[in-house]
Amino acid sequence: MTESTRYPGIHDDVYGGMTDLGRIIRDAWVFGLLPETETCEGWDRARFDDLYARVHAAWEPYGHLASRLPAELRARHERIYADAVARARALGWSADLDDEDE
Repeated sequence: MTESTRYPGIHDDVYGGMTDLGRIIRDAWVFGLLPETETCEGWDRARFDDLYARVHAAWEPYGHLASRLPAELRARHERIYADAVARARALGWSADLDDEDE
């Protein structure tokens, strides 16, 4: 994402958001930093930089590991990410793809 581009929204991102920006959004949903209805459509880089800093700070107490999340957050993480993987697979995504294959 360049300084002048706007984000299309997680659902219109590559494979429904299987990108770094999509991961930031999903993590923000997990921690309640954004409502799950927020797709970030139209956001610019500065807004994502701010969100990234907030998400990073939210992960710090847990060592950035989902396995260390308290039960409620871990369950939310599992649900959000399972939904994302199912959506991405329906759009043709494979975990075997790398950034060069998009």
